[in-house]
Amino acid sequence: MPTRPALTVLLASPRGFCAGVDRAIQIVERAIEKYGAPVYVRHEIVHNRHVVERLKALGAVFVEELDQAPDDRPVVFSAHGVPKSVPAAARARNMLYLDATCPLVSKVHVEAERHHQAGREIVLIGHAGHPEVVGTMGQLPEGAVVLIETVEDALAFTPKDPANVAFVTQTTLSVDDTAGIVEALRRRFPAIAAPHKEDICYATTNRQEAVKAIAGRADVLLVLGSANSSNSVRLAEVGRRAGARAYLIDDAAKLDFAWLEGARTAGVTAGASAPEVLVQGLLDRLAERFEVTVQEAEVARETVTFKLPRALAPS
Repeated sequence: MPTRPALTVLLASPRGFCAGVDRAIQIVERAIEKYGAPVYVRHEIVHNRHVVERLKALGAVFVEELDQAPDDRPVVFSAHGVPKSVPAAARARNMLYLDATCPLVSKVHVEAERHHQAGREIVLIGHAGHPEVVGTMGQLPEGAVVLIETVEDALAFTPKDPANVAFVTQTTLSVDDTAGIVEALRRRFPAIAAPHKEDICYATTNRQEAVKAIAGRADVLLVLGSANSSNSVRLAEVGRRAGARAYLIDDAAKLDFAWLEGARTAGVTAGASAPEVLVQGLLDRLAERFEVTVQEAEVARETVTFKLPRALAPS
């Protein structure tokens, strides 16, 4: 029997679930335990097919809009956040609702409100149509927030008063992409009000830094995550920018061994909404064809946790 070729796997750390995703999933699980099935969830709780399928099996029903959920069952709002009109509609229907919005997204909402109350024009750096962007823009009256997706948008933006502008950002963007847009805005509007801390969350930043640490040493980079997961897509982009051939895959079943032809080193990471079981599944699949040696590449240690809503906290 021919010997299997050697493959060194550089395993990025941190990877996978962040505190906000972990909290959101726990909220759905605890709600089902406490109130029984079905529990309705407005929008995918996090952008990962495996997570959504597992929660469906437990009794979660995913809907796109609140009017698809009945009045008499609990409803959970996804980790990405929702426009203010959604909880207002739930209250008007006397629904029991649980807000799984990531606390770091909520922080952006609060900042946007603060700028609006101070009379500033607000720029949101983000991707049109992403649920987090829809939720953030929906915190304020229509027209109060201008979405900027590119450096070109930043250069074309014309505020009423250039001395009275503020910016906030979607939390799951690429640090490098955002830096270019922020620089263009600062150049044009030196007095622009910035977030207290960078809005891109610690988990997005850490996962991107971990990819940068391994991408240059890997022949191929495999990113576990769903195609509609913004932070997972960004990880693959960061890898490519760092010189790696990067592939975004849902799970081990989507791996094409042709990508690894002649490869001696593969980088592996997972987006913030991808469970660790997918990483183990990919390592097992690689071990079917290769003599695998795993090297963990840690760039940061994460200790952040977020509290559950009071209604679900352990008694």
